[in-house]
Amino acid sequence: MYRPCIDLHAGRVVQIVGATLHDDPSRPAPQTNFVSDRPSSWFAQLYRRDRLCGGHVIMLGPGNEAAAIEALVAWPGGMQVGGGINAASAEAWLEAGASHVIVTSALFVDGEFSPERLDQLVSIVGAGQLVIDLSCRWRDGQYWVVTDRWQHFTSLPVAEAIDGLADSCAEFLVHGVDVEGRSEGIDTRLVSLLAATESPLPITYAGGATSLGDLRTVTDLGNGRIDLTIGSALDLFGGTGVRYADCVAFNHRLGR
Repeated sequence: MYRPCIDLHAGRVVQIVGATLHDDPSRPAPQTNFVSDRPSSWFAQLYRRDRLCGGHVIMLGPGNEAAAIEALVAWPGGMQVGGGINAASAEAWLEAGASHVIVTSALFVDGEFSPERLDQLVSIVGAGQLVIDLSCRWRDGQYWVVTDRWQHFTSLPVAEAIDGLADSCAEFLVHGVDVEGRSEGIDTRLVSLLAATESPLPITYAGGATSLGDLRTVTDLGNGRIDLTIGSALDLFGGTGVRYADCVAFNHRLGR
């Protein structure tokens, strides 16, 4: 099904080319496809009206906490939240109205996955309210999880992570960072890899969607287990390839 999103950068709802995100002030600013003049709450209220559950609010860097809370308050229990969340802050985000917390970087130390950090998070929020973000990039013949706003490669392959971590979370979120924000088509190789994993958990894929046909493709390739987030191509975010109303109708036809 279609999963809605609210991406936040510098306190605004945006759509950014994922591979251009960085923390280096000497480099050009990240490539931005869309910046909304509407608050995050407007989008959350729209998703609530249309009964779109399981969407995610992603904070792309600091300065987005207030906007994230605004979205969660607009739909308590209706959306997940991620971006810089760790064991110290996870419980507060659930109390602020998130249905789940999404974590990536907090699970790694110097690029190495930390089972101890995962166990700590599970002990605080429970596996049922934890989404593990395995956003990834292609290198040396496979997909590797990337952290810190998708800038740093870890030593963890995506397929291995999904098969090994299914007992410790409720869902997985996977951005195909190499195609994120480019509206040049989904990464079917990555979607097929996700579909081939043994985990029974839901997976949300994001990156490159350009048409309603991509939503059908992901649904078919994933045997109904993989959902799709559509960003820059959506008319809601200034795109021309996909109508938000068609995504809502798609979900409702599935009874979702």
